[in-house]
Amino acid sequence: MTVADLMKHLSMADPSARVRLGINPFVPMAHKMGTVTGDTDQDGRPIVYLAEDAEAVQYGYLPRPVAEALSWMPPVEPPARGGRLRAVADGDTS
Repeated sequence: MTVADLMKHLSMADPSARVRLGINPFVPMAHKMGTVTGDTDQDGRPIVYLAEDAEAVQYGYLPRPVAEALSWMPPVEPPARGGRLRAVADGDTS
């Protein structure tokens, strides 16, 4: 992803929305966004780093729809709709 790609994604969001980082696909958690800084990689190409808040503020689990959208969790199938099962008493074969 490039800065232009990120800007395109962010331009579609509500400008007053808070930013959170999704961390750890095996236990998806939401973290507060911290510093944004830049440098270059080993080949001299510019890189922008998005960092977690310095206090490592964690806001609990990532909402399931977000984890699903990131493919960190499989989608949950809604339960099949059907009639309620009735208990069958001993000897009742109707």
